[in-house]
Amino acid sequence: MTIVPYAVAAAVFALGIYGTIASRTLVYQILCVSVAQSSTYILLLSIGFRNGAGPPIFLSAPASRVLGVDPVAQALALTDVVVSAATTALLLALALRVHESGGSSEPARQRSESGE
Repeated sequence: MTIVPYAVAAAVFALGIYGTIASRTLVYQILCVSVAQSSTYILLLSIGFRNGAGPPIFLSAPASRVLGVDPVAQALALTDVVVSAATTALLLALALRVHESGGSSEPARQRSESGE
């Protein structure tokens, strides 16, 4: 087992978190949160991967003799994609409401305009 997929997942996550902290607008922050969430796809698929394994379909031989990838990790990755899409849609809807109510999508500008 190699450490490369875990290092890539950590680097993508760190990049997304850094972007979330450094962004000045809500839309960029939401995009960076999506990048951070995408690191979990890499992590889940690398956990379920087996070198030289095929699809988890066992028809002719007993399951103990055939090498297959872990289907649970694949199902969790697909579920993670759906959760990420729903989270991004919800955050974008909230950012739109903030923009409509405050006139700007920059949190620092909204605080200064409201007198705080």
